[in-house]
Amino acid sequence: MEKQKLLINGERLKNTMEEFADFGRTENNGVTRLALSEEDRKARDYFRSCCEELGMSVKVDDIGNMYATLAGLEENQPPVVIGSHLDSVKNGGRFDGVLGVLAGLEVVRTLVENDIKPNVPIVVANITNEEGARFEPSLMASGILSGKFSKSVMMAKTDIDGVTFEEALNAIGYAGEEENRLGKAKSFLEIHIEQGPVLERESTSIGVVECVVGMICYEIEVTGESDHAGTTPMDMRKDALFATNNLITKAREKLSKLDNNLVYTIGRMNVLPNIHTVIPNKVVFSLEARHQDPKILKQVEEIVEELSKSPDREGCNVKTTKLWDRDTVWFDEEVVSLLEQSVKSLGYSYKRMVSGAGHDAQFIASMIPSAMIFVPSINGKSHAEDELTYWEDCEKGVNVILEAVLAMTTKEKIWRKNF
Repeated sequence: MEKQKLLINGERLKNTMEEFADFGRTENNGVTRLALSEEDRKARDYFRSCCEELGMSVKVDDIGNMYATLAGLEENQPPVVIGSHLDSVKNGGRFDGVLGVLAGLEVVRTLVENDIKPNVPIVVANITNEEGARFEPSLMASGILSGKFSKSVMMAKTDIDGVTFEEALNAIGYAGEEENRLGKAKSFLEIHIEQGPVLERESTSIGVVECVVGMICYEIEVTGESDHAGTTPMDMRKDALFATNNLITKAREKLSKLDNNLVYTIGRMNVLPNIHTVIPNKVVFSLEARHQDPKILKQVEEIVEELSKSPDREGCNVKTTKLWDRDTVWFDEEVVSLLEQSVKSLGYSYKRMVSGAGHDAQFIASMIPSAMIFVPSINGKSHAEDELTYWEDCEKGVNVILEAVLAMTTKEKIWRKNF
């Protein structure tokens, strides 16, 4: 007879999630807990106390990342790291980020109460300023850790009140030592809400994430001529907005034929002079696209570049400028497969999927073998006060993390060959 699976305490996880939501809870049951704010400090202090009650040691590095460590039987072995972030956007939700941190806390609580001593250390990490809601850019601390961002440049970033990241970090008392930074580890595991509607639509409990998709972002400038809206015949106009409408329609027709997994967005548009009696002389808009296959993104770029030569320009000039891009980050296949096996062993429904949103794991993946799982977001809502994931799904997701951690830290055979 198969031994019964060790599972987390779902009610305890729920209660802990609600306790952390009190640090910045809004009137509509959301959360505003901006990075390095007073609310963030209180959440950090409580996280520290919860970890220390379990006998964990807590260290802080020079960019405010927190690392709570449960000792392993073999202290010289690289740890298994579970983590995400405690900061939120303004009027955000109760699940985004915090679930990934508290998943680690609940895993350790489960091990301690069952007197299970891992062979290797387990680290629960709170990564600073993932959201970038107060200090841009997002993924700031994981970007510094992985060498993507310069620490000196990031420390000088300011919020809307002119407070620098460094000043705010010192003000809440979470400026630690560089020697405490996350280094060599066996793996990095992150559980996160999906922030999209796919899992719920397909009635699936767990998303095993294979990669964070690549992105490109363009700015397109359409220049025409301003004339009187009442006296200029239609066939003599160079209307930048009409031309823009034509270009967007043409681009959408072509982009929609590339691949069903391609997503693209025109999220920003400025129309000048923006007066109802004047024909628009300039429109500037953004076009962003995301897909895991670089060949598809290359085709997107070709379509965007062709807009400057389109016959539908209404006599206007069109300039396309590539603002930035990001390569697809593929997670470690061995860690991904372990998470998949953990889901199967628990009997939960799942699918392999990609992440269209950015997460700390995508940067940490360049340092440490990393992987993620998603749990469903009701109506795909996130970064909003009505963000919701059913507690049962949170519990299932953390059980998957527990199962994977047990496989990596309590088996007689060392899980990963190269450690």
